Parts: sequence; structure tokens; C-alpha cells
Amino acid sequence: MPPLGSSVQTDALFIPNSTAFRNTANPSRSVAKRCIGQRLKETRNHFLSLCIVQALLLSLVCMITLAAPVLAQEEGAKSQAPNEDLASPQIAVEVLSHRLVPMTKDELKPLALAWRDIVQAETRSIAEKKVSVFEAPDEQRKEVNQEIARMTEARMPVLERYAMVVDAYERKGGDPELVADLRTYRDAIILDETSLASPKAIFLAIVDWATRMDGGIAVLKDMGIVILAAMGLLAVARTFSAAACKWIGRVPTISKLLETFLVGVVFWLVLTLGLLLVLAGLGVNIAPIFAMIGGASFILAFALQDTLGNLASGLMIMINQPFDEGDYVEVGGVGGTVKSVSIVATTIATPDNQIIVIPNKNVWGNVITNVTASKVRRVDLVFGISYKDSIPAALEVMERVVKNHPAILNKPQPTLRVHQLAESSVNVICRPWVKSADYWDVYWDLTHQMKEAFDDAGISIPYPQRDVHMKN
Repeated sequence: MPPLGSSVQTDALFIPNSTAFRNTANPSRSVAKRCIGQRLKETRNHFLSLCIVQALLLSLVCMITLAAPVLAQEEGAKSQAPNEDLASPQIAVEVLSHRLVPMTKDELKPLALAWRDIVQAETRSIAEKKVSVFEAPDEQRKEVNQEIARMTEARMPVLERYAMVVDAYERKGGDPELVADLRTYRDAIILDETSLASPKAIFLAIVDWATRMDGGIAVLKDMGIVILAAMGLLAVARTFSAAACKWIGRVPTISKLLETFLVGVVFWLVLTLGLLLVLAGLGVNIAPIFAMIGGASFILAFALQDTLGNLASGLMIMINQPFDEGDYVEVGGVGGTVKSVSIVATTIATPDNQIIVIPNKNVWGNVITNVTASKVRRVDLVFGISYKDSIPAALEVMERVVKNHPAILNKPQPTLRVHQLAESSVNVICRPWVKSADYWDVYWDLTHQMKEAFDDAGISIPYPQRDVHMKN
């Protein structure tokens, strides 16, 4: 048994009201209370934070829900409103044309309507000014008409930009009815103003435009610049073509026909580019020229098939060089000297000086015989002697005549042989070699000299004859 004192001490530890328990448990209880209080405080703060966050999120959702229709309406109104910069009469044509490219039909519609309002305002001002002519004194009507002319001319750039916007709207798939209405409004304005204008007003407008520095005088100045530039470009083009001719002439493999063609191409290329640069410098928009050429090329390709075929054949003739200028050729049964070859036809002069123009397609599509392409040619002659004459004597006479002619070449050696035993004669060939330029002279000389030499040697050239034997 434990002592009584220890037993009492043990019981005191398990009795809450005992003094010993209060003395030993007070520090632990105070710590636990503080921990529990701190946990409750943190839980409360966390709960309050969650409530506040939920309230804020709820408020934000309500605000977005209420503001969405307003924002959508503002956005729609913003998309329907035209760009003020694009609806300004002072905008440059180049700037407007580039800015119209990315715009959609929904964006172009209000812009087109805005430009219609601008045209309407300008037209209304001109109409009011025309009405004031009837109320103005006679001495002031001239000034008023001149002012009307200036206002009408100032409206022309506005109409141009208005037409650009309407065309862009149509290309982007705009409403066809609206496009028709917009164009009809513009055409009606011009037609009505022209029909209502008096001859005197039109004459004064023309005179006022012609005497202004930015009107007729400016046009005359530009025309003078174009004329002077064209004269200068002619000189420059001729200089370039002469330089090209000199440079191309150094190439030995280029024919005269191809040389002439290339020189002509250089001349017209320099002239065309120079004129385009002059027009661009004067402020003329040359982009439609290229667009027109590109659009018309397809139509011209079908309409000018034969001409394009002749063009291609002409280029093939110039590149492959089957003949050159001055050559004697035979093409499709026609023989003559080549005078010129253009991009579509070849001009040939016959020996009796007839000028024949052959399409290049027919030249390139037929057999071409170039008689003078080689520097040396062979003259083919046939002489007939009687069956009673001596063949060695005839060959000796022919050899002597051939050797005595100065234009006949020693190499290759001439050919003298008995060729054929014909019905009336023994045919002997004479084939000397000569320069191409001496061909016909040798041909005619030998024909003449052989006849005289045969006569001197007693060798006859028989007529066609036939022996007839009669039997009883």
C-alpha cells in the first residue's frame, strides 16, 4: 500500500476542483484557449474573405451581363460608322485606293453613303450658286458664273473618289441595287447640270478654265513638256539603237536580220519607257495602261492567232538564220533575193524586180533553199555532140575553154565526162566550180564560148532527130 500522502496527491490529480489540479493545469488550459481562439479567428477571417470574393465576383458578372448589350451596340455603331479620314475630300487618290483594298463590304457601305452625302453637299452648294445668278445684277453675273465653274471643277475630284469607293464596294460583293442607286445618282447630277446649263455659262466656264494657270495653261504646259520630251527621247533612242547596232555588229554569228530586229527592239523599248516615265512625272496614273494591256492580251491572243503564228515564225527565222538579207532563196516555189524580214512577213525581190511578201508562217513551214548560202558553187552544164563526132576531141575543146576562163576555180577541179547516150546526141557534162557571186557570169560565158569552140573544131550540136525505116 502506498503511503497516505501519495494516495491523496494521486486523487488530487484526477479531481478538477482540487487545488493541485488548478495549480498544475492552468498553464496548459491558457495555451489551448489561445490556440482555439486563434483558430476560430482565422476561420472567421477566411469565411469573411470568401464571402467578400464571392460578392465581388457576383457583382462583376452582373456588370458584364448588363454592359454586354451596350458594348455590342457601341461596337456595331462603330463598325457602321465610316472612317473620317477616308471620307475626306482632301485624301489623295493613291492613299484612298490603297486603303480601300483590305476593307470589307460592310465597311465600304457606310463609306459609300458618306461620300454620297459629300457629293450631295457640294452639288447643293453649286445649285444654290446657280440660283443666285438669276437674282444677281447683270454686271455681277459673269463673276458668279466663273465662281460656279470653279466650284464645278473643284467637285470633280470628289466625284472621282466617290466612284472609286462605289467600284470597290461592288467588287467586294456589295448590294447590286445600292450600287446602281449610287451610280445613278452621280450620272443624274452630271446629266441634269449639263441640260440645265445655258450656252453662255458653258462658254464662260470653258474660257475661265482655259485661261487659268491650273487649267488650260497647265494642260498646254504639260503638252509642251510631252512634245519636247518626245523629241529628246527620239534622239536618246536613236543613240541607244546606234550603240546597240555597233555592239551587236561585233558578234560574228548574228545575222543582219536578227541585228536589225534587235536594234529596232532597243529603239522602241527606250522610247516607250521614256514616255511612261515622262507621263508618270507629270502626275498621270499609268497603272490603268498596264491593266488595260493585261486584260486585252487574252482577247488579242485569240483574235490574232495567225499574226502571233507569223511572229513566232519570224523569231525562229531570225534565231536559226536559214537565210540572211541579200541571200537568194527559194521558198514555196518562189525564188528571189531577200530584202527584209519583219516580225510578220518576209519580203523577197525576184530577178525581174517583183516584190513578193510572204507570211513568215508560210516561210518557216515550207522547204527553204538558200542558193547563196555557200561561198563556192558548182555550175552544171550539159552539151550534146553528134554520134559521128569524136568524143576525145570534144572533151579536149571543153577542157581548153574551161581552163581559159578566169573565174573558174582550179580546186575543186572541173568535171568533164560523157554523161548520157541520148536519142539524138551524146551528152557530155561540164561542171566547173566558181564563187557564188560569179555563178551566172560563168554559166552564160561557158554556154557562149562552148558553141563557138565546137564550131571552130567542126563538132556539131545535133538537132533532135529520129530515124524512120520503111519496109515494103
